[in-house]
Amino acid sequence: MGNIIDTIGNTPLVEITQFHTNPKVRIFAKMEGNNPAGSVKDRAALNMIRSAMERGDITKDSKLIEATSGNTGIALAMIAGIYGLNLELVMPASSTRERTLTMEAYGAKVTLLESMEICRDYAEEKAEKEGYFILNQFANPDNYEAHIKTTGPEIWRDTDGKITHFVSAMGTTGTIMGNSIYLKEKNAAIQIVGCQPTPESSIPGIRRWPEAYLPKIFDPSRVDRVIDISQQEATEFARELVKREGVFAGMSTGGAFAGALKIANEIEAGLIVFIACDRGDRYLSSDLFG
Repeated sequence: MGNIIDTIGNTPLVEITQFHTNPKVRIFAKMEGNNPAGSVKDRAALNMIRSAMERGDITKDSKLIEATSGNTGIALAMIAGIYGLNLELVMPASSTRERTLTMEAYGAKVTLLESMEICRDYAEEKAEKEGYFILNQFANPDNYEAHIKTTGPEIWRDTDGKITHFVSAMGTTGTIMGNSIYLKEKNAAIQIVGCQPTPESSIPGIRRWPEAYLPKIFDPSRVDRVIDISQQEATEFARELVKREGVFAGMSTGGAFAGALKIANEIEAGLIVFIACDRGDRYLSSDLFG
């Protein structure tokens, strides 16, 4: 038996059966909300902190800072607390109250600013001028390497190597980059599909980054297709997933599922896996399920 960190990963793969009728196409949700801090970001957070400690980049005396839209921050707060590390998280003020309270419950300091771009600039400035160590999920290879080590192998194993399409929302892009690297090495024919918001949409956890803020870990050559998802689609499918399948997750999961369903309606046969990023209970104070 181990501690809570040992429960990160090996999340279930759940078949989605109520939304399409072609028996030759199967859709599975990778249930990342089953991680202990409630999202796929547990994997990257653990790998970023643990790897930095192993390299000697940080010690118990280090002050950490990170800009986050929510899920990475919650995961970092949990893991930093376990390792006894000092952590400040910088988050858009529009984030749900549940997220802020969860980070604080784990022991992190939370600073709320106007936008994600401003949060990133603030964290980078504090790292440069005040001696903070920035994990920088947007440029840190430890982010996507977590998925080469864990998520990709789990999906390959649990589908018996039959996966034909991998679908993920794109935020930091660590999830899609790492899974692409691993799955393409196993079978280059697997299609890697990213989901991003339409220009006018706002979907927590999915971003359409301005060029200046595009994550440095993102390599567009590793994504075969990008699907634009509207805020309305992401909302409706998040609501329908919990009502019809019992999959209680956030809007970014609704967006990823919308992309998976579009593919399912285009192909004659295949096995599609999409990332169900987190749990729906951290959005209850918003109007997502209202």
